[in-house]
Order: sequence, then structure tokens, then C-alpha cells
Amino acid sequence: MNLNLNNKKALITGASRGIGLAIAESFLQEGAKICLVSRGSKAMFENEKKLQGTYGLENSFACKCDCTNIETLNSLKNKVKDKWSSLDIVVVNVGDGRSVPDALPDNEQWKKTWNSNFESALQTARTFLPMLERSKGVLLFVSSIVGIEAFGAPTDYSTAKTAIIALAKNMARKLAPDVRVNVIAPGNVYFEGGSWDERIQQDKKRVDEIIKSTVPMNRFATPQEIADSTLFLCSDRASFITGATLVIDGGQTVGVM
Repeated sequence: MNLNLNNKKALITGASRGIGLAIAESFLQEGAKICLVSRGSKAMFENEKKLQGTYGLENSFACKCDCTNIETLNSLKNKVKDKWSSLDIVVVNVGDGRSVPDALPDNEQWKKTWNSNFESALQTARTFLPMLERSKGVLLFVSSIVGIEAFGAPTDYSTAKTAIIALAKNMARKLAPDVRVNVIAPGNVYFEGGSWDERIQQDKKRVDEIIKSTVPMNRFATPQEIADSTLFLCSDRASFITGATLVIDGGQTVGVM
């Protein structure tokens, strides 16, 4: 299927590894130009070199940015404007699920989780929305199935992911028909160095039991499977879809939602 993404300009946050990196490379495979964004991990700049070697120097560049910081976001916006002048797609993929198991975490922990998972998404959207309005572009948030149902995830993380879905729905209603706004809600995704990889190293048997008992497909999702759905929603093939949350969880929420 031709997604008509050739020469589209896409910015992807959280692009140093896993889902974000898979989304970035998939855009390149479809002929788009990309800006990879993360807090500045060494991995992101190593991946930038690899992608430039495969897809050409002119088609991708990487920028360090703390998406919870308005000043660094404005600096990122200026770099994007200098490089491209316009922007068609923003994929907001920042977040951190590490927290505490308390029913109601203390204020310090709550603010930390809220800032990294919701405030970062909000400020990224706010920073780049004017550019998307000019291009009649697409804004896509990466949330989680824990933003839809309680699966025992940390309360603060789950709440932040729920807030992202609410934000996207309200933005979609108000920005249509000029800017489309959607959400993907992945379930359990495995990639090297990710949280599930760490848990497998600790107790593989227990992780296998969890997946087999909760996911009808009996396996993890791959970052590429999440990327494929993301590209569809960001493409003209999804031109009548806005305000939607696409669940990609191997059936985990079936019968729960």
C-alpha cells in the first residue's frame, strides 16, 4: 500500500530506541524526511549515523531535547524551521513508566511521572501545533492500554496516559478539519534494553506466564508492528480518522474495555 508519505517531514520524540526508532526508520522507508528527538542519548546519535548511511544524509537529522523544558523545545522548533521551514507530522512518544506501587504516590513522585509522561506531551504539542496548522498536518500521541484500563500499572503513570487520550480527543474536535489528532495505545512491546527485556533477565518464566495468561496472541508486540499502525494513521490513507485511539495489544483488553 502506498501511504503517500514521500517528502513528508516528520518529527519523532523518544526516537533513540524501541518504538520511536522503529517509527523513525519506517518513515524513511516510505520516503519521508525525519527529525529524531530524545534527551540526547548516545544511542540516538549512533542511530542517526546508521540511518543517514542507509537513507541519505539529507533525509534525517537528530536533536537533543528535554521535552519537559519549554526553552529546549523552542530551540528544537527553531532548528526544525531552519532545516525544513515546514513540518507535516509530529509523533509524541516520550514517557517513562518507572514509578512506585503505591495506590497514591507522594507529590514528588507524582510530579516527576506527570512531567515526563503528560507535561512533555502537552508542551511538545503546544510547541509544534502552529507549524502543523500551517501544513494541515498530523499530530499523533503514543499512550498505552494502561491509559484505558487499570492493569496494575503505577497509578501516576496510568493517569498520565489517560490524560493524553483525553487531550487528543479534545484537540481533535477543535482542530478539525485542519489538523488530525490521534492516539495509539500499545500493549506489551518487547525490544532490547526495554523494560520487558529487563524483567525477562530477572525472571523469564514469570514473564512468560504473564504474557500467556493475559495476551490472547500469546506474545509481545514488536516495535515494527506499532510503527506500521503509526504510519497508517499519519498517512493520507487515514484522512477521515481523527480523535481515535487505536489499541494495539494482541487482544489484551478484549472483554475488559
